[in-house]
Amino acid sequence: MAQPWSRRLAVVAGAALALVLVTTGVVAGVRWWQQSHRTDLERALAYAPPGTARFSWTDWAGVRRELGAHLDDHSSVEDVEQLLSDGYDADLTPGSAMVESAGVLQQAFGFSPADVDWELLAQSSTGSVLIAGLPDSLDVGRLADGFEGLGYQRPDSDDGVWDGGEELVSSISAGNGGSLSPQFQYLALDGDRHLLLASDSGPYLRDAVAQLDDDLDDDGVRAVAGAVDEPLSAEIYTGDFACKSLAMAQADPDDQSTADQLVAAAGPVDPITAFAMAVQPDRRVLVAMAFESGDQARRNADSRARLAAGPAPGQGGDFSDRFELGKVEADGDVLTMQLTPVDHSPVLSDLSTGPVLFATC
Repeated sequence: MAQPWSRRLAVVAGAALALVLVTTGVVAGVRWWQQSHRTDLERALAYAPPGTARFSWTDWAGVRRELGAHLDDHSSVEDVEQLLSDGYDADLTPGSAMVESAGVLQQAFGFSPADVDWELLAQSSTGSVLIAGLPDSLDVGRLADGFEGLGYQRPDSDDGVWDGGEELVSSISAGNGGSLSPQFQYLALDGDRHLLLASDSGPYLRDAVAQLDDDLDDDGVRAVAGAVDEPLSAEIYTGDFACKSLAMAQADPDDQSTADQLVAAAGPVDPITAFAMAVQPDRRVLVAMAFESGDQARRNADSRARLAAGPAPGQGGDFSDRFELGKVEADGDVLTMQLTPVDHSPVLSDLSTGPVLFATC
């Protein structure tokens, strides 16, 4: 007969096992809920290779809706070029890697800004990959057959890399009377996720395909992506890349000196762990900056607001010539700033030439 102490041990072990199973189920449930409720932007960021430092986002389906462009894979090249012209004027397409190749893509490849859902250009110090969300209506198998017809070498597996190269890109460009970016030298398809990937490096693309995942490990990037929600276009930087890129080091000495004085007068500023600037569906621009703590985010809300209301060294004039500053607030570790462009100023495109708002390293 079992001893009382052994029965008690069995009960305790059973309870512990049940607790582990419940906890595992809760964690799995939370993870499922988070992934199922992600925006297209958040999902695309997770697909980018580890080590990506700069993410350039274009929601092509949203851009087409915003501009009233009713296009598909049968639309004329002229209609596609009109979409690009209107998108440029509206500052909705500055980060796209498809723009210069759109005519050839539409005419020869079976996909282009006329019908893809979205595009993410992921760049790192070792390479870049374009990731495009394909519409559900697009037959991935037919798209693959088209690649083979263009001269790409079919891979051994459906998720392998289609080898092209410089000569093939040049030949396709000449044969279609347009320009095809080197970004499309190597291609890959993911039928399950309905993705197309393209790169100018075969080895880099192979690594990107092998590491294609559904998780985003960078907490800062995840935070700013959540803050900007579902933008039409956006630039998102990791903290290290923002530190190097959003700096006044490339400005002339006088502008650098002016910027130093402005930052000193604005009050305490802190390095950011991630950065995003995004054009919203209402055409306003939302800036999101992630910090190491909520205290830093609140402190920077005041100092950044002062900078946003002042001169723009490196660009000339004041920031108020380019946008009206709206709500500036801190929510947890993330600071957001609403900017309304003045006279259709290309605020997102001007990012690289007006960084005194963000330069802290």
